[in-house]
Amino acid sequence: MPQFVPITQDVLIERLVERLRALPGHRVIAVDGADAARPVDLADRVAAALRDTGRPADVVSLHDYVRPASLRVEFGRDDISYRTAWFDYDALRREVIDALHTDGRWLPALWDEATDRSARATIRPAPADTVLLIAGPMLLDHYLQFDLTVRLDMSEQALRRTTPPEEHWTIPALLDNHETSTTPTFFARWDHPDRPALRVD
Repeated sequence: MPQFVPITQDVLIERLVERLRALPGHRVIAVDGADAARPVDLADRVAAALRDTGRPADVVSLHDYVRPASLRVEFGRDDISYRTAWFDYDALRREVIDALHTDGRWLPALWDEATDRSARATIRPAPADTVLLIAGPMLLDHYLQFDLTVRLDMSEQALRRTTPPEEHWTIPALLDNHETSTTPTFFARWDHPDRPALRVD
């Protein structure tokens, strides 16, 4: 049975940075978690800590890789649409993960979810040893090639407590993703982000 030990966000960030110091070259990291877990916030902190060491780092939000609304809600808002139609994982693979490793470049955003229009983002060149942190929900079960993964895991009770009522329809999809096909490098219980617990094997 997995064991968990108390940890702070600061210590988790330190461990991530330490692990990445042993991984030179272009690297792509997943910070997987429901919006209620605020994965982008943690990814931003990790990127800042990496930049403090002199290593280039940036964050890509999965919500900047949504599909157009006509495709997202074609069959309504339910757990199936959120799991399979909401985010453009293929574009994320092509424009961020593969582009970084193959061409030394990446596209920070594809689609503006609020305006439902192209994000009109500019392709960015990636300096040597760039680390990109992709943050958002359901990243670990779409056969994306990450160099290191972080899972911010929340129980159903925590999701219902912290997710806005108008977004509760997404919770079944998030819970279905609870057991992913990819074993995270770092798995943290995140029901209380101010006092998380890290799984140790």
